[in-house]
Amino acid sequence: MHSYSRTDIGWLLKMAWRDGRSSISRLLLFMASIILGIAAVVSIQLFSENVKQNIQDQSKVLMGADFIIDSRQLPNEKVQAIIDSLGADAYEVSFPSMAAFPRNGAAKLVQVRGMEGNFPFYGTLETEPINAAAEYQKRGGALVDATLMLQYDIKPGDSIKLGLVTFPILGAINSMPGSSGISSTVAPTVLIPYRFIEQTELLQLGSRKRYQYFFESPEADLIKLDKTLDPILDAENADLDTHTSTSRRIGRGYGNLGKFLNLAAFIALLLGCIGIASSVHIYIKEKLTDVAVLKCLGASRKQAFLIYLIQIAVMGLIGGILGTAVGIGLQQLLPFLLDGFLPFDVEVSISLQPIFMGLLLGVLMSVLFALQPLLATWYVSPLEVLRVSEKQARGSKKIRVFTFGAILLFILLFSLWIFKDILFAFAFVAGIFITFAILAGISALFIKVIKKYFPTAWGFTARTSLLNLFRPNNQTTVLIFAIGLGTFLISTLYFTKDILLTKTALDNGSDNANIILVDVQPEQRDAVIASMSPAGLEVIDNLSIVTMRMHSIKGKLSNEIRKDTTSAVNDWVLNHEFRTTFRDSLIASESIIDGSWVKEVNSGEKVPISISESLAENAKLGVGDPVIFNIQGVLMETIVGSIRKVDWTRLQLNFMVVFPKGVLEQAPQFHVLTTYVPDSNKSAALQRELVSKFPNVTVFDLRQIYTVIEDILGKISWVINFMAFFSILTGIIVLIGSVRNSKYQRIKESVLLRTLGAKSKQILSITALEYLFLGILGSLAGILLSLISSQLLATLLFEEPFVPSGIPFLLFLPSIVILVLIIGLSNIKSVLQSPPLNILRKVG
Repeated sequence: MHSYSRTDIGWLLKMAWRDGRSSISRLLLFMASIILGIAAVVSIQLFSENVKQNIQDQSKVLMGADFIIDSRQLPNEKVQAIIDSLGADAYEVSFPSMAAFPRNGAAKLVQVRGMEGNFPFYGTLETEPINAAAEYQKRGGALVDATLMLQYDIKPGDSIKLGLVTFPILGAINSMPGSSGISSTVAPTVLIPYRFIEQTELLQLGSRKRYQYFFESPEADLIKLDKTLDPILDAENADLDTHTSTSRRIGRGYGNLGKFLNLAAFIALLLGCIGIASSVHIYIKEKLTDVAVLKCLGASRKQAFLIYLIQIAVMGLIGGILGTAVGIGLQQLLPFLLDGFLPFDVEVSISLQPIFMGLLLGVLMSVLFALQPLLATWYVSPLEVLRVSEKQARGSKKIRVFTFGAILLFILLFSLWIFKDILFAFAFVAGIFITFAILAGISALFIKVIKKYFPTAWGFTARTSLLNLFRPNNQTTVLIFAIGLGTFLISTLYFTKDILLTKTALDNGSDNANIILVDVQPEQRDAVIASMSPAGLEVIDNLSIVTMRMHSIKGKLSNEIRKDTTSAVNDWVLNHEFRTTFRDSLIASESIIDGSWVKEVNSGEKVPISISESLAENAKLGVGDPVIFNIQGVLMETIVGSIRKVDWTRLQLNFMVVFPKGVLEQAPQFHVLTTYVPDSNKSAALQRELVSKFPNVTVFDLRQIYTVIEDILGKISWVINFMAFFSILTGIIVLIGSVRNSKYQRIKESVLLRTLGAKSKQILSITALEYLFLGILGSLAGILLSLISSQLLATLLFEEPFVPSGIPFLLFLPSIVILVLIIGLSNIKSVLQSPPLNILRKVG
């Protein structure tokens, strides 16, 4: 076995440098493919690492305690005994309510937190002035969100009215553990001592309250505690949250965004790999004569092969370094772009793993995907100097199979690293392999159909362009494959982007309510409606809400189901306090998917209820199944009459359980009213009047919620579009390289046509038609395949509905066809501008 000395290695490096120095411009597509692909991977992986690390590091600070026991009602004796045995260090009750500011008459929906104890134990309750955090409980004052104070020009020393109690404002809350940025923007926090809650008289029937008990226990075994106590608390309608489980939940909350960013990185890198293969194919095809000359001068096939392998590896390393640098820069932007979306500040740090992977990927993907075209240098004959051979030796079949297997393994390992799921990794590799096979099959079928049904009556230029598609050494399969695959990946990314951004189209027109009045008591309803009439506001919805729990499902008591370890019924169904309503018709966000809707029932009849699709799945209920509800001590027998599909994304009142009329009218209830307010002035006036007359009524101004959500989704949309653009740009570069791949064959054919007397216009038409056919077939096949892949991604990965957009058909299809056409025509530009003999000398 031959071993190389330092002299031999030095000679190889010199030859690689001398040859590559004159070919830098020809490798720009190669470099661009690597840089963009690596930049996408490094930036996304660095950002993901930072988010995970920040959540882990700040999990205690985000919660403010080691663990929390919470309940939607006052704890019963069993839950209270557990709380007492663990020794709660602080506790609170929190609920949304309207607050009034007597100095300027303003009113605002806030989140009231009645606190007892020295909370938080981790992190800091940051206030202005600083001492307000330590003094508000002792002095009986309120701390108010700093942004809210700024909006309403409120200062320490002013007052805030909550229900029947007016509190002095002692300071502004700058930050507080246990409250997210999004929720505090919609309903800013107001912190008061717990002992004043009862005096406010804000907690009424139906109030959405939450009792929380905070524990400081750094030595506690949280995993064991969660495993032991959580099932007991769940059975009593309470819950245990540890700081570790909270951090995992926060991480899952940004799952779809992370999945999309990983998908964008995966596609960008895959497109980059295809770009490498295409670019190296072009490059090596130009160099085959040089390789033949080297072999004539005594160079071995291994030396010729290594010269170009060294070039590609070095270019891959440089591309990896540049791509990693760009990725680090992009990573610095992502926290800024997502400011306000994440419930914590992401401290940007540089971890070594993504950087090392970026550099390794640069070399690995360059060498691996360039290996197949590089093998042409191994089998080129020295006689190539003396003759022109269109057909190149393909080499050993075993080597080609080995190379293909190595590429599949690389894609599998990379997707496993990106998605951290072996099933997803195999699914992606299988999907890509199937796509490859389908595109190859389409091109083969296309050639067969043209041969069988060749339009002999067509003109010379049209016939010649079709003949080129199945002539010897044609590149129809290669071009349809490259164009189709590039279009497939770009369209899949676009459709996936649409899946995540569907919810950004919020409907806030005048036909829909934008003010919701909650917790309206029965004796207040008429008076509240009367307060709205002078302002010219019409009541859109006037709903009665009845709270209840499931007593038994299909004849089996809820307590028995909880104890049954084999039961498939979800625990939350058994513990949930359902807010139900009754009406005689469906609303816009609902549609019946099973059973039939019942408008009204008479006394003594069976009560057919309508349940949401999600509840039916979680409770394992079907049409005709019996359910008994406990309505504040009274048992009511019902059967499932229908199952509804509910669009929960709409900002309107949707319900899991809906009763027909004639059943719940006399049950204990509260009311919800909705109306439409045209502008902020009328909204503010309505809120001021209601908070002064009915302090327990909570007003949700959806106009403010729309603004917050649109701002957050706008930031997410920007990031998603930016990363999608990054991958699409890579795809365009790949398409350019793939079409340029056919340049040399086209030049020779066009020269021969000119030599035989063909006019420039005819050559132009033949070339244009050929690339038009290839562009249309390749891009159309890619888009149609992307519809299938996007549906699978929506269902299996993102668990979101998929509504196809027309943009890929209306924009991508013509754009890619035009791009292919322009590049294809540019291939023969030199033929049309120079004498045939000059061209033959250059390419011969």
